[in-house]
Amino acid sequence: MFSKACEYGIKAMVYVAVQSINDKRVKVGDIAENIGTPEAFTAKILGALTKANYIDSIKGPYGGFEMSKTQREKLKLSEIVKSIDGDEIYKACSMGMKECSDKNPCILHHKYVKVRQEIKHMLETTTIENLAQEVVSGNSIISKEIFQNSSIKNGTKKCKH
Repeated sequence: MFSKACEYGIKAMVYVAVQSINDKRVKVGDIAENIGTPEAFTAKILGALTKANYIDSIKGPYGGFEMSKTQREKLKLSEIVKSIDGDEIYKACSMGMKECSDKNPCILHHKYVKVRQEIKHMLETTTIENLAQEVVSGNSIISKEIFQNSSIKNGTKKCKH
């Protein structure tokens, strides 16, 4: 549904949000390692999200990425998706056809309208804080490897690989 860049961006933002809830600033290498993404690609995505003011990047030996409570509560998934993938998720044909429209519909076009509306509603009403709290409470995971073998979700220690 999302591009790899968007998946990585969402995972990275939720990871940073979880760490920020625990008053921790995290470096890009830690983020990439703990969410299972390539470090260079993750850095590029986080750079774009920093430019969009969705996340703060602090330079220096005690630097890293962090999010304020206000940022976490205001930032909707739809904003991250739009900044990385644009609005194709709302417009693209579910069958991958380039010329799909109300006038020239694919076989799923009319059935997919409701699904597309539900996805849009979910993205526009879900905040990074909502997702981070799901992780902190243990109700959701970002990466199966880290949350099965660690207590990183509550910020007490680093994952054990």
